[in-house]
Amino acid sequence: MNKNQKAHFDNLYQQHVNALIRQGKSKMTIESYARAVRRITSHFDRCPDQLSTKDLEAYFTSLIQSHSWSTVRIDRCGLQFFYRHVLGKEWQLSRLVRPPQIKSLPDILSPEEISRMINATREARYQTFVLTAYSMGLRLGETLNLKIVDIDGDYPRVHIRSGKGNKDRYVTLPLMTLKALRQYWLSHRNPSLLFPAGKDTAERAISIKPMNRTGLQRSFKKIAKSCGIHKHVHIHTLRHCYGAHLVEAGLHLRAVQEELGHSDPQTTALYTQLTRPTMQNTLKMINAMVNRLTISMDGEV
Repeated sequence: MNKNQKAHFDNLYQQHVNALIRQGKSKMTIESYARAVRRITSHFDRCPDQLSTKDLEAYFTSLIQSHSWSTVRIDRCGLQFFYRHVLGKEWQLSRLVRPPQIKSLPDILSPEEISRMINATREARYQTFVLTAYSMGLRLGETLNLKIVDIDGDYPRVHIRSGKGNKDRYVTLPLMTLKALRQYWLSHRNPSLLFPAGKDTAERAISIKPMNRTGLQRSFKKIAKSCGIHKHVHIHTLRHCYGAHLVEAGLHLRAVQEELGHSDPQTTALYTQLTRPTMQNTLKMINAMVNRLTISMDGEV
């Protein structure tokens, strides 16, 4: 693009970002939808408002061959938003770009495998992070963004702020996890964050940012591999394990739904395909489940 075209794109791009903000989209959605506009602009080296239907068809054909269906789906949603809210045009490709509906079951780790992973690393930050994410069924971002003020040790529970769909919720806090969080926080004493970024305790003590997402995912996969675990796992697997283990332990599906923050009970019902449910008390069952882990929280800080 020449200088004028670049200025035109920058104007449209900023309108796109502003529209996403006005619609109350999350930071992750804004970045994903904005990336979709940047990607197609880079592909053709011209503004998206100058693309024909044939161009869009060719682009998505190419994208399907080079990226996952998850990326294709996000780009379609991002460009659809751009066309409707910035260009004022109706999106014409709804029927031409249809990701397949794949209903796959996630791989589930046993409590013994999770224990092995936590014990396999000698770094307290990874030990505590994995325990925290698993024992409360938290998403990666929810765990990373935990703050001191979110912890209610008396109840005991944790306040999850702006989770998926910008929804707040409370989750039950197991006593083992509370002790681990307190122990790890004492190593850095950051005034706000429980999982601050930083190479050492001095950097973590003053950091205003949480640990790096990509680095965590990479480390998690390395730890699993070092334990001889060959299942397809990532940090979100811990959330699936939490739901499946609670159902297996006998907690009622309605209580599991509340803990996980699912809006649709059918989402929670996924775990019944992996376990046998009976009814039990929420706090008692969660503590019993987490206490099954055999962990030595003595990682280096």
